[in-house]
Amino acid sequence: MSDEPAAQSLDQPSVRELAEVPSVEVISRSAVMLMSAAAERLGLSASDPAASPSRDLDEARRLITALAGLVTASAEYLGPHAGPLRDGLQSLQRAFREESVLPDEPGNGPGERYTGPVY
Repeated sequence: MSDEPAAQSLDQPSVRELAEVPSVEVISRSAVMLMSAAAERLGLSASDPAASPSRDLDEARRLITALAGLVTASAEYLGPHAGPLRDGLQSLQRAFREESVLPDEPGNGPGERYTGPVY
């Protein structure tokens, strides 16, 4: 019989293991997960984004806004990771604008209250 709680699966790191991971890595992994999810919700993994079954611009807006908040709030801690994460965020913001039937005004798009206008 295992001492491990039944709720903890084998593929989830324990709290002790997470304590050993540097914060920049946790933040970066979280940002990459948000980016991947937003790209999927924009339909960018499909040859025709508009026909993607996972396309959901409302969900993409939420994910991009969360990503913008995370990247903006943690930029000072990210060091060399900040630039690529900001670039990825801006690419998603531009893709959202291109995929929107009625694009938001500059400054009102997803996450733009944190990043400033994206054109």
